[in-house]
Amino acid sequence: MTRQATMTSDNSSERNAFDAAVVSVRAGASAERAARELYDKLTEDERLNLLDGDVYYWSGRLDIVRHGYNIKPYVMGAIDRLGIPGIRFVDGPRGCVAGNGTAFPVSMARGATWDTELEERVGHAIGEEVREQGGNLFGGVCINLPRHPAWGRVQETYSDQPVLLGQMGAAITRGVKSNAIACAKHFACNSMENARFKVDVTVDEATFHEVYAPHFKRTIEAGAQAVMTAYNSVNGEYCGQNSWLIDQTLRRDWGFTGIAVSDFVWGLRDVAKSVKAGLDIEEPFHQQRYTKLRAAMERGEADWSDVRAAGERILATQLRFYAQRAAAEPHGTMADAEHVALARTVAERAAVLLKNDGVVADDNAAAVPAASALPLRPTADLKRVAVFGRIADKPNTGDEGSSKVRAPYVVTPLQGLREIYGDDVVGYRADEAPAIAAKRAARADAAVVVVGYTANDEGEYLKSVVSPDMLPLLPEPVTDEQKEAKAGCQAFMKEGMSTFGSDAEGGDRHSLRLLAEDVELIRAVSAANPRTIVVVVAAGAVLMDEWINEPAAVLLGWYSGMEGGHALADIIAGNVDPSGRLPYSIPASEEDLPPFDSDATAATYDRWYGQRLIQHRGSKALFPLGYGLSYQTYGIEESPRLLDLDRSHQTAIMQVSVRNEGDCDGRHVVQVYGTLLEGERAGERELLGFASAQVPAHSTTQVKVALDLSAIGRWNNETRTLALPQGTMRIEASSYWGDPDASTMEVEL
Repeated sequence: MTRQATMTSDNSSERNAFDAAVVSVRAGASAERAARELYDKLTEDERLNLLDGDVYYWSGRLDIVRHGYNIKPYVMGAIDRLGIPGIRFVDGPRGCVAGNGTAFPVSMARGATWDTELEERVGHAIGEEVREQGGNLFGGVCINLPRHPAWGRVQETYSDQPVLLGQMGAAITRGVKSNAIACAKHFACNSMENARFKVDVTVDEATFHEVYAPHFKRTIEAGAQAVMTAYNSVNGEYCGQNSWLIDQTLRRDWGFTGIAVSDFVWGLRDVAKSVKAGLDIEEPFHQQRYTKLRAAMERGEADWSDVRAAGERILATQLRFYAQRAAAEPHGTMADAEHVALARTVAERAAVLLKNDGVVADDNAAAVPAASALPLRPTADLKRVAVFGRIADKPNTGDEGSSKVRAPYVVTPLQGLREIYGDDVVGYRADEAPAIAAKRAARADAAVVVVGYTANDEGEYLKSVVSPDMLPLLPEPVTDEQKEAKAGCQAFMKEGMSTFGSDAEGGDRHSLRLLAEDVELIRAVSAANPRTIVVVVAAGAVLMDEWINEPAAVLLGWYSGMEGGHALADIIAGNVDPSGRLPYSIPASEEDLPPFDSDATAATYDRWYGQRLIQHRGSKALFPLGYGLSYQTYGIEESPRLLDLDRSHQTAIMQVSVRNEGDCDGRHVVQVYGTLLEGERAGERELLGFASAQVPAHSTTQVKVALDLSAIGRWNNETRTLALPQGTMRIEASSYWGDPDASTMEVEL
């Protein structure tokens, strides 16, 4: 063999090193051992390059401001010489941010389905699209617990209940992981948007493990192989360099073997601390570690052993993923017919019917006699449907930050209604004065008022919030190319646009109420037409006490994705039975909410928020957790049966008989709550499990509900686990929190 042939053979062998390691892991070899052997082949520079992004910060940022955020995957730690693909990040959770993918309803809307099987299908679809775009990590398993509905990014998470959060996070993880690494975020206690870079959250260890951490643990157990840390600090240390969060909780307490990655750009403040705490990757660019880590190690602030530990975890995670990745390469899946149909199904199951009163014919009102305002069936007698609201014909899938999906189209509420009822029946005028709107409403058979929020009102905070102390975190350009990239970014920012190229402000909500103009419109139209249907577009709880008694029907429609208009129209017309249930409670007033300061530098997270706080105060929610109406009537027959109780694993299975008294098939969500009858915190009702079931008309279906008894667990600091308390627990099979018709039983723990 010639020398050239030998060199070619050696080069080919090097380029195949990663693939060969994948084959060995697939055959049963340890991913950790294969990672060690692969790591030993790396040069010193390559080992450092594993720990951050592959593109220089200013160049990467210029690409964003010129072309858009995450148009293609962000690559971190690719080593072409050995065929190592690196982490290839694509954001979410609304869908695949890269390319032109399927815009699903936001996560909070999906939480309202209480349907883990459906969410797993969503995860699989997103995973396919991420992979088709060249990604191998989906950064969209957002499972932060929103203590307060004013949090701007509440749309990105599923619920304020740890069990529902954890089950939905686990479901999307199961769906995603055959095509992409599932990344859970933002760890931890991240539920303030405007102050996210500066707020320090104080939380005691018991409250943390009982309330703010269980859903992360559950998602990791389902197969999430990456965890993104949050911007804020917890108990005095930034999350991206917090050894109590990363090393102690993730790795030691939970046995997490995947990678810990920072949030983008501002996700760590000290490179040495971050490496020693166990943060594996600084995302998404060459930034602080690129310019500061080697010098920090020379000063003895970090060690090559810390770098090696991170590098081996990064390689082992990639090896495990590629060894189990689905064999078939997805092709043509971006917003294809199957995924679009799924988005429509999700939007249909997410909508929550909060009110549906009867309509009485009146000589002085253009009302259609009906047992209830909805459904509004498209019959020959329905001559005119008047639509109102500034956002009725606005594509409105959520905020315009990092979770925005560039769908090929969006169906608005008005478009959906016109497709069902016809252009000649559905009338709409934008920006009507309330008095003019009332006159048009009075002439209609029914009125639909679409109100709520847009990206201007809530979402990722897109205004500049960089304080002077954060500027040193950005690298100082050295080469001419780097200097030109920085100048290009600065020129763009002077034009007043955000990094994401949007003029929408987003951020935490200033008020939990509708805009004054929306309330005025609701009142005017409701007074003029007794068959007024209000559709609320939002993510978190909206206070409704000032107007809830005026319209005949109220439907929470959410940011419902690219097919939301079709889904909404199908529900209003009665083609689909509404089955969504609130993933949180809607309080009667601000008094039943915890404190919230969007500009805080310090906050304390306790266990009192949401439905739990309302119960603790002895108040009553306007609409409790899990509430929602349907066109059918459901009931739980007989007493529930406990089929299995495993105290060691803190699980149980309950069987419930659900009866559909209606004339049409439909879905019902069975919710199981547990209440300790004695001991510490006796009387607190906690969600233990749930199941969404299809129930045929005039039939009874047996539904099995998996219960997570750790929801009532108490943190034991010595064993560092949640332990079940002893005593009697009352279990309720319910349709919502506090359901007076719940079927109950008692069990000894």
